[in-house]
Amino acid sequence: MIWLYGKHACYAALKNKNRQIHRIVVAQKNEHDVVSKLVKKSARIDMMGKKDLDNLVGRDAVHQGIAVQVSPLGYEDITYLKNMKEENQIVVVLDQVTDPHNVGAILRSCAAFGVKALIEQERHSPRETAALAKTSSGALEIIPRIHVGNLSQSMKDLQDMGFWTVGFSEEAKEYLHKADLKGKIAIIMGSEGDGLRRLTEEKCDFHLKLPTANFSTLNVSTATSVALYQTFITQNN
Repeated sequence: MIWLYGKHACYAALKNKNRQIHRIVVAQKNEHDVVSKLVKKSARIDMMGKKDLDNLVGRDAVHQGIAVQVSPLGYEDITYLKNMKEENQIVVVLDQVTDPHNVGAILRSCAAFGVKALIEQERHSPRETAALAKTSSGALEIIPRIHVGNLSQSMKDLQDMGFWTVGFSEEAKEYLHKADLKGKIAIIMGSEGDGLRRLTEEKCDFHLKLPTANFSTLNVSTATSVALYQTFITQNN
């Protein structure tokens, strides 16, 4: 079990019918009233002083007066995407992006731009934590996370489902805003340190780069957000 904290993360978890809730702790009476409307009547809500809540979830945690103890969410299989029939679809594939704050921010962008799933390599992705949940601002409860063993094989599976696999790299020759990104698009992002690995790059149908001024380095969560925004605009024009 894990503790989630912060209003957005906790409210989203309480609204998620697939999330198993074990304990709810609030520090203020008005928070108790809000939470009681989100949960089943049988759910227990404990009142606790702020200092005690600090000790429960950690003194550095910005809990905003609420914490929820939950079971971690499960992961989907790549076949989850087979039943989706929309003409335009976006998925995001992360190649060994392991920082929970980056992945949380990417989940938040995925929710904003209608992404169907986030695909990660099982051994090189962050586990579900309070930090990831809080950074995602509730998106962890909305966007399915697909864990795969072999990323190259999973990219081939995506191609077999009709997805174009689009790798992003500063060395690419074509710019994002000039590409035709309609249809089924898999946006492939690498880690900040190493970028896309060789086998991942080779599996991409084509490569794009983001237009920037003199300073070209964006962190992976910001770059993903820009790529998703442009893809979303293209698909909904």
